[in-house]
Amino acid sequence: MHIIQFVETHAHLDMMKRELKEVIVDARQKGVDKIITIGVDIESCKKNISIAERFDNIYTAIGFHPHDSKKMKEEEILLLEEMVAHPKNVAIGEIGLDFYYNHSAPQVQKKAFRRQIDLANKYNLPIIIHDRDAHEDTIKILAEKARGRRVVLHCFSGDINMAKWCVEEGFYFGIGGVVTFKNAHTLSKVVQEIPLKSILLETDAPFLTPHPYRGKPNEPKYIPIIAEKIAQIKGKSVREIAQITTENAHQVFGLS
Repeated sequence: MHIIQFVETHAHLDMMKRELKEVIVDARQKGVDKIITIGVDIESCKKNISIAERFDNIYTAIGFHPHDSKKMKEEEILLLEEMVAHPKNVAIGEIGLDFYYNHSAPQVQKKAFRRQIDLANKYNLPIIIHDRDAHEDTIKILAEKARGRRVVLHCFSGDINMAKWCVEEGFYFGIGGVVTFKNAHTLSKVVQEIPLKSILLETDAPFLTPHPYRGKPNEPKYIPIIAEKIAQIKGKSVREIAQITTENAHQVFGLS
């Protein structure tokens, strides 16, 4: 009987407090075979590249989080572009808009978002989107810049209409621990409605820990809990969720 294998498509391994080797071994024991660790600024991108170089099953994505958009000057764009070609880099992300916190001004966020989509388009890389309280502007910029591209809506928080638009565009949805929360009614409905071929598994570790471990730091080893919840919502087996989401991850990120 084949072991069930998962791909963790969104963690921040550079932010983990626990010894990284233990985190990765624990994840592998739960069937989490590959992990993509995500950058939010130049410093974290460099750290994540060095983590990906140390471990054969770790890949990375580079980019400026909307919170850190204000740090992204021309010099940073050039540094990002140098990192793009790294053999373990599989995407540009986490990029997008966050009008909930507005740590960077909205106009600054939009400019950084557009510039990084241009970079992804130039190098034919997928993009990983952060969108919080900015659905309208996110859709507008994606429609303008990313049609026909490989796009992942990380920690999807839109409504069913936005989800349907994204499915029509061929975009993917990063589904994480939030789906296990008692109040996740809209997300549960979205997961029910969208096709399984559009879903990727993620934890956003060390954030957004799934139930029943809320309050503890999140880790990639909790991916099977998220898969179980999706299986329950969609009336499928965990094995099927694992198989299809793993195929999706390989397709989006070109994992070897």
